[in-house]
Formats: sequence, structure tokens, C-alpha cells
Amino acid sequence: MSALRLRRGGLADEQDLLALFDEAVAWLVDRGLTGQWGSVPFSERPDMVARVHRLATDGGLWIAEQGTAVVGALVLGAAPDYAPAAHRSEVYVELLLTSRLCAGSGIGRMLVEAAVQIGHERGVRQLRVDCWAESARLVRWYEEVGFKRSGTFDLAGWRGQLLTMEIDERRPLD
Repeated sequence: MSALRLRRGGLADEQDLLALFDEAVAWLVDRGLTGQWGSVPFSERPDMVARVHRLATDGGLWIAEQGTAVVGALVLGAAPDYAPAAHRSEVYVELLLTSRLCAGSGIGRMLVEAAVQIGHERGVRQLRVDCWAESARLVRWYEEVGFKRSGTFDLAGWRGQLLTMEIDERRPLD
């Protein structure tokens, strides 16, 4: 198996990002977890195609590759409108997505560590992320990699969990 590599992403990665979302939606549907992103592939939803285009072109996309395969994506940016204002300088994890075919191989953890490193380079004091609150497993994973629950929100019936990681004391990657 080849090593994981992280690189800046951009418009050329849009189709690979859509494919990762489609794979995740299929995985969630197979497990009856349609509450997170629904049951229709992102590539078939014009609103989600537009969202993926924005994620690919806003300048905050990082791509995880194994060999020539795209196996994960990280998007760093500003907090969304529904998140309470931060009281410390921060980087917001807009997206952390990994291939379900590679689940358990450390890609998500590598992406979180990359976000910590980027946060250190930018001189910020915290990372925030949100996820679907109805998935105890997902919330628990974020806690296992160092985030702490810091609030909840509701978007038209979709319950979200806000999580925060203080990075002041975390040592960045060597």
C-alpha cells in the first residue's frame, strides 16, 4: 500500500470530491442513515453540485491521496452563519470526508492533524467543526481525535453538533 500524501486541492478535484460524496451517501443509505445527507447522490443534486464547486474553488481544499487515488478531502474556511461567533481566533473545518473504502486506515486522523498544523501556521487558537448530531459514532470519532462538544444547533429539523479543539497546547506535526 502506498503512503498517504496531502496536497492543495482546486477546481481540477471537483469530480473526485463529488465521487467521495456519492460514495459516502451510498454508504450511509446502506446503513439506513439517510438523515445526514439524504439518499440521492450529490452528483444528481444541482444544489450539492454547486456546493462542491464552491468547496473546490474557494481556496481551502486539501486532498488526501494514496498513490493516484483520492481518498479524502479537507476544507478549511470561515464558520457558517449558523455557528455561534467564536471568541478566539479559529479555523473552521467546513468538510472532512474520507473514502469509505479506506475506513479505519487513519485518513481522517491525518486530515485533522493537517488542520491542526495549518491552524498553527495561521496563528489561530482553535479549530471548530460540526457534524450530524444523530450519529453518536461520528460525534464520538471527533471526540477521539481531540474535539470537545461545544454546542448544538437545528437547521430546519437537521440536528447538528458543534465541536471545538483548542490548539494552543497541541504540538503541530513534525
